[in-house]
Amino acid sequence: MQRHARNAADEIIEAVTAVDAFADTTARTEPDAGPETEAETEAETEGRHRRAAERGDTDAMSALGALLLRRGDLEGAEPFLRAATAEGDRAAANNLGVLLHQRGYPDEAAGWWRVAAVAGSAPAAHALGRHHRERGDEPAAEYWLRQAAEQGHALGAYALAELLEHRSDVGAERWLRAAAEQGHREAAYRLALALERRATEPLRGPHAYGPAAAAGRAGHAYDTAGRLRAADTLRGGERAPAVAPRPETGPPRAAEGAAARLLGEAEQWFRQAAARGHRRAALHLGAILEQRGELKEAGRWYLSSAKEGEAKAACALGFLLRDAGDEESAAVWWLRAAQDGDGNAANALGALHAARGEQQTAERWYRAAMDAGDVNGAYNLGLLCAAQDRLPQAEQWYRRAAYAGHREAANALAVLLLQAGDAGGAEPWFSKAAEAGSVDAAFNLGIIHAGRDDDRAALAWYERAAAAGHTEAALQVGIAALRDGDEQTAERHLRCAAGGGSAEAAFRLATVLDARRPEPGPVVLGAPVDQKTECEEWYERAAEQGHRRAQVRVGMLAAGRGDLAEAARWYREAAEAGSRNGAFNLGLLLAREGSEREAALWWTRAARAGHGRAALRLALLAARRGELAEGRSWCARAVELGPAEVAERAARLSEALREELTA
Repeated sequence: MQRHARNAADEIIEAVTAVDAFADTTARTEPDAGPETEAETEAETEGRHRRAAERGDTDAMSALGALLLRRGDLEGAEPFLRAATAEGDRAAANNLGVLLHQRGYPDEAAGWWRVAAVAGSAPAAHALGRHHRERGDEPAAEYWLRQAAEQGHALGAYALAELLEHRSDVGAERWLRAAAEQGHREAAYRLALALERRATEPLRGPHAYGPAAAAGRAGHAYDTAGRLRAADTLRGGERAPAVAPRPETGPPRAAEGAAARLLGEAEQWFRQAAARGHRRAALHLGAILEQRGELKEAGRWYLSSAKEGEAKAACALGFLLRDAGDEESAAVWWLRAAQDGDGNAANALGALHAARGEQQTAERWYRAAMDAGDVNGAYNLGLLCAAQDRLPQAEQWYRRAAYAGHREAANALAVLLLQAGDAGGAEPWFSKAAEAGSVDAAFNLGIIHAGRDDDRAALAWYERAAAAGHTEAALQVGIAALRDGDEQTAERHLRCAAGGGSAEAAFRLATVLDARRPEPGPVVLGAPVDQKTECEEWYERAAEQGHRRAQVRVGMLAAGRGDLAEAARWYREAAEAGSRNGAFNLGLLLAREGSEREAALWWTRAARAGHGRAALRLALLAARRGELAEGRSWCARAVELGPAEVAERAARLSEALREELTA
C-alpha cells in the first residue's frame, strides 16, 4: 500500500516539477548556478540547490524540497517546501500537499493543493480533484479535474474520464483521447476499448477480442442418422468468435464503413498502449491480429504480454503453438497460465493429457480449471467420465456445470438421461440448453418432436438450429421443404447443409438440380465431352464421402457419357459398401464385357439384398445353363421382390421352366 502511494506521489511530483518549472520562466535564479547538465550527479544537483536555498533562493528551495520528497526524505523536504510556499511558489505548494498527504493529513494537503491550483497548477488541480472524489464530492472533483484536464494535464484528463465514465457520460471518450494523445498508456487502452465497443455493439453485439480468442473449443458431435449423441471429444474451454456473425439483414454500408474505421482506430490505440508496455493491450492486439490471420505478429504480442505476467496471453500463445503443431511448447505456456489461475489453460492441459491417455492427470487439470472458476472444467470432467463409461459420475459433473449455466453441459446431461430412458427428465434440460443458445440442443429437440410425429414443433426447432448453422438441422429443413413442394426453400437449406459437409444433403441437392436438367441426347463417338454440370459435381461430392446412392448415380452418369471404366469404378465402390443397385449395375457392365461368372456373383449379392431384377437375371442365366430348378428358384425370388413388371416376367419364365421340367 505504501509503495503504491509513493509511486502515485512520484508521478504527481515529477509532473509538477516539469510543468511549473516551464510555466514560471520569470523565477529568480542564482547568477552563478548554471543549468543542470546531463553529466551532473544527483548529489551535485542537491548541493547546488542547497547552497542557493541557504541564500534564500525560492526556486532552489522548491527544487530541493521536490528532490528530497521524491527520495522519501519527508523531514528534510518539509522546511524547504514551506519556505518556498511562503514566497508564493505554486510548485512548492503542490508538493507540500503531496508531503502532507503522505504523512496522513489529507485535509491540510487539500488546502495547499487548492492554493497551488488557484495559482494555475494543473497537477495540484488533479490532486485536489482526486481528493474530493475519494470523499464522494463528485461535483467538486469534476470541477478541479476539468481544470487540470483543460490545461493539458494527462493524469487529470484520465481521472476526469474515469469520473465521467462512472456516470455513463459520453464526454468520457473525449478526455480519454486527450490523455492518450499525451502518452497515457492506460488511457490509450481504455479509449481503444470504448471505440471497439461503440463500433461493434450496434452492428453485431459485444465484441470478443482478447480473452475470447485465447480460449479453446469444446466439441459437439451428432451422427447423420439423427441419433442423439453427446460431445465425444475432449478439448479446452469454449472459444467464442472474435467477431459475432453478421446478421442477414445487416446495417447500411455507410454504418459498416464507420464501424470499420472505429475498429481500425481502436487497433491503433491498442498498439500504442501495448508498445508502452500495457500487457492487456498487448493481449487484445494479439487477438485482433490472430483473428485477421497475422499469426506471427499475434504471437509476438501474446509473448510480450505473457512475459509481463498476463495469464490469458500465455494461454492464447499456447493455442497458437498447438495449432502450429508444437504441443510441447504449448504445454509450457499453458502450464504457466494455469499456475497463475487461468482455468482455460488448465482445461487445455486436461485435454492434452486426455488425448495422450493420461486420464488421471487430465482429471487433475480439469479439477484445477473448475477450482479457478471455469465451468468448462466440470463439463470436461463429465466428458471424461462418460468416455470411461462412468455414467453416474458423468451425470454428476454435467449437472454441476448445467446448474452453473453451461448450455452444452445441459445438452449432454439431457442426452445421458434420454439414453437411460428418462425422457421426461431429459426434455427440460434440452429446452434449457436450447433457450441458452445451444444449437445442438435445438436440433435434439427437433429429433424428440419428430419421434412423436409432431412435425410442426420438430420443424420449428430444426429451423432454429439451421439458422445458427447446424448442418444436420439444415438437411432436415430441406427435406421438409421438399416434402411440402417448396423447392426454392429446400434448395437453400440443402446448399447450406451440403456446404457444411453433409453427404445426404449433397445427394438430395443434386437430385433437385438433376430434375431440372434437359434429357441428354445420344452419345456421339468422337464428340467433345461436355463439362460436368453442377448436379454432377454435387453427386460426386456425396459419392466421395461414401454416399452409396450418389456413387450409383455418378456411375450411371459416367456410363451415359460412355466412360464405362469410371462407371464400373463407382458401381464397384457402391456395391462393396452394400448397395444392391451398385451390385446389379456392376453385373450388367461385366456381363456386357463377357464376364458372366463375375456378373453372376454381383447379381447374387444384389438379389440376396432384395433386388428383383438381379434375381430375374440370375434365373435367365440358370435357364441358359440348363439348371432349370435353380432358375425356378430365382424366378420365385424375383416374383417375391418385384416390381410388378419384373414379377410378371419372372412368373412367365417360371411357368416355361416348369413345363420344360415336366416334359
